[in-house]
Amino acid sequence: MHILFLTHYFPPEVNAPASRTFEHARLWVKAGHSVTVVTCVPNHPAGKMYPGYRSKLWQRECIAGIEVIRLWTYLSPNEGVLRRSLNFASYLVSATMAAPFLRRPDIVVSTSPQFFCGLAGFAVSRIKRRPWVLEIRDLWPESLVTVGAMRKGLPVRMLEALANWAYRKADHVVALTDAFKQHIAAHGAQPARVTVIKNGADLSEFGTAQDGEAFKREQGLAGKFVAAYVGTHGMAHKLETVLEAAARLKHREDIAFLMVGGGAERARLVVLKESLGLSNVTMLEQLPKPAMPAVLAAAGASLVLLRKDDLFKTVLPSKLFEAMAMACPIVLGVEGEARALLEEAGAGIAITPESADELAAAIVRLAEAPELRERLGSQGLSYVREHFDRSKLALRYLSLLETEASRQAGAKAAVLTAQGGGASL
Repeated sequence: MHILFLTHYFPPEVNAPASRTFEHARLWVKAGHSVTVVTCVPNHPAGKMYPGYRSKLWQRECIAGIEVIRLWTYLSPNEGVLRRSLNFASYLVSATMAAPFLRRPDIVVSTSPQFFCGLAGFAVSRIKRRPWVLEIRDLWPESLVTVGAMRKGLPVRMLEALANWAYRKADHVVALTDAFKQHIAAHGAQPARVTVIKNGADLSEFGTAQDGEAFKREQGLAGKFVAAYVGTHGMAHKLETVLEAAARLKHREDIAFLMVGGGAERARLVVLKESLGLSNVTMLEQLPKPAMPAVLAAAGASLVLLRKDDLFKTVLPSKLFEAMAMACPIVLGVEGEARALLEEAGAGIAITPESADELAAAIVRLAEAPELRERLGSQGLSYVREHFDRSKLALRYLSLLETEASRQAGAKAAVLTAQGGGASL
């Protein structure tokens, strides 16, 4: 089977959409299928091309057996509504125009974020006359309103209508959480055509031993308990909470905070850190994906935080699974489905989102209880191995794609048979 996958993000970018798509595609190729990924020049989150790439209409490369087609898009940093909208829309236009020149697939998959990339799947699938599977990683435009990127009004209502239309038109929808499935089914999709395939961890990468002490020595953190936030520094995360907790623990010379990543809020957070005089906070730019296991191995706690909002009760941050795979205890400032999963796994401490006091208290508790850290880390690792091994999830996803491809092929064969029978009468 040939799978055509449309995604705005792909390695060497290191955010969650890029990692999920790459890990699935790599495993599908390993299972004997061919995968073509249509994406952009890597530029997230700064909107600047990574070294070694050029701005061209079309460029091809091969990564881990995956054919990668990179199309021209208007580049923009991960901030600002107008420029980001142009970035998103340009992908939709480029993917649609490129569709006639792409090798014909058996199935087309498109993923959000961003949602215009998801919509590109409809156009490409119609041009290639193949079924369309829409993957929903975030609820748009609801998430844009939640983080303040858009205000409720006519544009939001138009985007809502477009999203609902896409839910109805897709041959199948893949949702990342149970709550997403409920939302999608309530807004137009038939429940039978919505399947939940949650995030997971690549245990071949994150389930292996790493020298965390070496990383701590490199960063001047040797001998300290490290509370680490690793990931996008965006509007959804309310990372002032980390700096406020660090301010409360300035007197604890044995505790250090580590923040790794880039995003729309990073520059402001750097200024805030300096204004608060937080010598106990180390802030690093985005690191390559292969460096992430060592970062988590160095951490005594992985901080997984989002704003306090009902929308975020529906999400499952990918950071959860990678931290569990590294046997790293989690301090979770997310309510709803994520908290229920953490409590079921017994993999960390849940706090009220945006509470610096609770965050500081949880970090102190873990710093002073090595036996608790050992127990939470071990339970998390066992849980992710049993339920969220990426290789098992990828095979489940592949089975769904095979079913959809064969279902449409069977339907077309039946139509042709019926037409041929009618002609003979």
